[in-house]
Amino acid sequence: MDLLRPVIRPYPWGTRTAIAELQGRPVPAPGPEAELWMGAHPLAPSALHRPPPTPAPPTPSATPVTSALPTPSITLDAVIAGDPERELSAECAARFGGRLPFLLKVLSAEKALSIQVHPSRAQAEAGYAAENARGLAADDPARNYVDDWPKPELLYALTPFEVAAGLRTPADASALLQALDVDELEPLAAALADAVGEDALGSALASVLEWPEPRPLVASVVAACQRLAASDSSFAAACAAAVRVAADHPGDVGVVALLLMRHEVLQPGQAVFMPAGGLHAYLHGTGIELLANSDNVVRSGLTGKHIDVPELLRLLDPSVAVPVLSPRSLAVGLATFDTPAPEFRLYLLDVAASLALPGTGPAILLCLDGACTLRAASGQELHLARGDSCFIPFADGPLHATGSARLVQATPGTPPSHP
Repeated sequence: MDLLRPVIRPYPWGTRTAIAELQGRPVPAPGPEAELWMGAHPLAPSALHRPPPTPAPPTPSATPVTSALPTPSITLDAVIAGDPERELSAECAARFGGRLPFLLKVLSAEKALSIQVHPSRAQAEAGYAAENARGLAADDPARNYVDDWPKPELLYALTPFEVAAGLRTPADASALLQALDVDELEPLAAALADAVGEDALGSALASVLEWPEPRPLVASVVAACQRLAASDSSFAAACAAAVRVAADHPGDVGVVALLLMRHEVLQPGQAVFMPAGGLHAYLHGTGIELLANSDNVVRSGLTGKHIDVPELLRLLDPSVAVPVLSPRSLAVGLATFDTPAPEFRLYLLDVAASLALPGTGPAILLCLDGACTLRAASGQELHLARGDSCFIPFADGPLHATGSARLVQATPGTPPSHP
């Protein structure tokens, strides 16, 4: 077991409070802190808190050391690469090519993230190979694919968390567009009213994202949203969200695209699962994000990063449901979320006195509240307080936690069953 030093990602949409507060640092932080990465992704692997080895006593003839060199950082990806079967298990190492299959994050959004989709494994492999063949550098901002992995993800709300997740039904989208009463959108509303099947939503989204001169349209839509947000319309909350997003992204046609998406506010304890091809945007809140160990994102608006509308529309699956989930209880103090993702599973742990940890590793734990001591079968112990995280290798075997704490635990997903 090793304590981790997670990596803070200072994206401009982040907050200055939640991550610093969790880690016990001064609030507000000096700048936006959007994500806290705990894992072994090569873009930002966590370092391990391992004390340097005790030096051997000097021999009488040795030259005295007058200054100590800094201890080199040991990163989790390097540790796993050094002995994948010990760290991951032989089964996990074989299933995922010697790579830790998940990445655990704290995500804290003050402003909206981009409208985006994530690829399937086959799409990621093909896209990554194609961009490599084009000669795009690994850090080229024009890349859609920074690795060859899929990126399904689960977002677990720690605060009320506002999301746009999946597309509305054609009838619902048509009703919203009609309520806006914006002349330019009347043909789109009429087409959706007569549509059968989800493909019509994909066509409507393409029409919006490819609008030739979007700024006048966005201005008209925002004015209409302000009117509906102040009414008793069933679309008031979604329109209010669009008005807030428009203030941060003036003239961005993504504001109009948001209205074709389902608007949800997750309550603390709920989660939303994002499969490949599912359109989504996180709007505001703090939560735990668990995802496949990838950073592949294809964007279409609400961002200063690379946008690739044709690629997003190619990956989009309008029929994909983006379900809101509640945890399933497994035992006293232990619950989980059921998803089809083979790369990860999220557990919620409430330690009241003693609790056996699920699985045998590899795992990453993050302490959200309280404090506890982890104890391995070997007798090794590790103390976790609020804001601490740790990596548990497969070789450390079953663990128990004692104390009073609330934690989340990330593990690989269940292996596929075989006949």
